[in-house]
Amino acid sequence: MTIENSPNDLGEFLRARRSELDPTQVGLPADVGRARRVAGLRREEVAMLAGISVDYYTRLEQGRLSPSKSALAAVARSLRLQEDDLDYLYRLARLGRTTVDLHRRQTVGAQTQRLLDSLRDIPVIVIGRYMDVLAWNPLAAALYVDFSEIPIEQRNLIRLSFLDPRFRSLYVDWENNGRNCVAFLRMDTARFPDDPRLASLIGELSLRDEDFRRWWATHLVASPTCGSKTFQHPQVGKLSLDWQMLSCTESPDQSIIVMTAAPGSEASESLKKLTVAAQSTRLGFSDISR
Repeated sequence: MTIENSPNDLGEFLRARRSELDPTQVGLPADVGRARRVAGLRREEVAMLAGISVDYYTRLEQGRLSPSKSALAAVARSLRLQEDDLDYLYRLARLGRTTVDLHRRQTVGAQTQRLLDSLRDIPVIVIGRYMDVLAWNPLAAALYVDFSEIPIEQRNLIRLSFLDPRFRSLYVDWENNGRNCVAFLRMDTARFPDDPRLASLIGELSLRDEDFRRWWATHLVASPTCGSKTFQHPQVGKLSLDWQMLSCTESPDQSIIVMTAAPGSEASESLKKLTVAAQSTRLGFSDISR
């Protein structure tokens, strides 16, 4: 089953963001006007803060007009939107949409593959659109799972995180990881609104996982490029790693996720043990094009 993108994603996103704001956060008195039936700012308050008419903002939320950049910027300021929210908002409004050939098969370029082949002491994964796993090294397979055993159409980090018990049990803070996955995927709906593969993925996760359905409805967005994750690995126990997401210049819709540990730390020693395990089981490099 697939899921269609909402015809008014922009309005739903604006409503979700204003529902999270307390009047005092934007400089309004807590007791202004009539009693609030629902949480958050009213439409007229957002319009006042943005310096636009209530009618204009109402039609914007209802999906009945295409906003100008200046008006959208004013609304964004009034809603105290952060960088990821701004990027998502502008993409929804078709004021900063990424153009990608959705029918082109995702493959890893030669330069990226050479880089991957040279990194043997840290887990490395190459991801494409909507976090499809395109390539990995042996240590990444030892940390997560041997991706070569998973059908190509199911090699997706978000799908595996929600639907594969092996992935879900790896994360010490599963909820934080799950929320980040949903927020990251929500960003892609603005970048690739007409992608049937993306719609199918969202539909499957919505049907099969209650957590995903609940978090998807919040319209949270994020595209973090670094952070830390703590794993409870069946072979080496607790393992805290820093991660970074690097852009592939030869393929703008692909990224390289590298995970590292501080030299001399327990995590560093655990990675060495995993490296030995990877070598002993002959977990190899691979990519989606092979």
